[in-house]
Amino acid sequence: MTRAFNFSAGPATLPESVLRQAQAEMLDWNGIGASIVEISHRSQDFIAVAAEAEADLRALVGIPDDYAVLFLSGGATTHQALLALNFAAPGQVVDYVVTGHWGKTAIKQATPYCTVNIAADGEAGGFHDIPSRDTWKLTPDAAYVHITANETIHGVEFRDTPDVGEVPLFADFSSSIASEPLDVSKYGVIYAGAQKNLGPVGVAVVIIRKDLFERSGQPRADIFDYRSHAARDSMLNTPPTWNWYLAGLVFKWMLAEGGVAEFARRNAVKSSLVYNAIDSSGGFYRNDVVPAARSRMNIPFFLPDDTLNARFVAESKAAGLLALKGHKAVGGIRASLYNALPVDGAQALVDFMRDFQQRNG
Repeated sequence: MTRAFNFSAGPATLPESVLRQAQAEMLDWNGIGASIVEISHRSQDFIAVAAEAEADLRALVGIPDDYAVLFLSGGATTHQALLALNFAAPGQVVDYVVTGHWGKTAIKQATPYCTVNIAADGEAGGFHDIPSRDTWKLTPDAAYVHITANETIHGVEFRDTPDVGEVPLFADFSSSIASEPLDVSKYGVIYAGAQKNLGPVGVAVVIIRKDLFERSGQPRADIFDYRSHAARDSMLNTPPTWNWYLAGLVFKWMLAEGGVAEFARRNAVKSSLVYNAIDSSGGFYRNDVVPAARSRMNIPFFLPDDTLNARFVAESKAAGLLALKGHKAVGGIRASLYNALPVDGAQALVDFMRDFQQRNG
């Protein structure tokens, strides 16, 4: 079997070696005579798997001891609501910097519980840039400042951590976590759906500075309380055990490949290949994002007309390049270059782009 190069924005490509290991262990995990998906999350066997996954993620990302790490269900959108419930008092102001679709989504989740101040918004400019830090209108006593580290649809990425003073910075890192070195200590909360860089869909990672647990937040059921999940090692209820296990295999793979420093190098190579192909196409391909804000993970681009976009998607799929159709919100083409996509995949895309232009330009 020949696997295609998968450019899906999420659920995204996973390392082949991880998938093969999971396949080999599916019926009989670790010689116990049962699958990992069949054993109790409270068994010593699974507790060991969970603890090892947390230790590996801490080593991979560089998570300090004064941060809790939670493995929870719900996806990033669920946690956008839980952030407000756990860390903002009723009606308290929260600041949001909006750089794309997912920043707008985050606001929708917080609005029922907080007074949202849009401190900066790039929509007027088509979400082609990150609003300059000196234009942000922050609230001095806000509960937190929220950013989306990388916008998967609009292809805009924070290349530096913004300084927001004493107010804790919360960030959605779903599509860029573990793609390069990260100073976790600059954030109050980092959260990420696993299905792009960390593992399969169905589990989310939430990294919380422990002093924030002292906040009362808002009335909420125990299942929505991060403190309760932290006190029970993310096993307040039955967690998504298969997804957690598979994410743990991905963490080990990333560490064995050289960790985030190596993936930063690979990701720079991959994104440079694709951006160079776009920029050298004489306008046949177009990316509208200001170069300083261009995402390394998700590259949207456009051809001269929709007919060519559709032809590009169909022919690329036939050539073994999957999921290049752009998001419906913006159209065009989108190439997602997450950690598990090899450099060869980016090169194959670039080769196809050049051939397609030669035939259709």
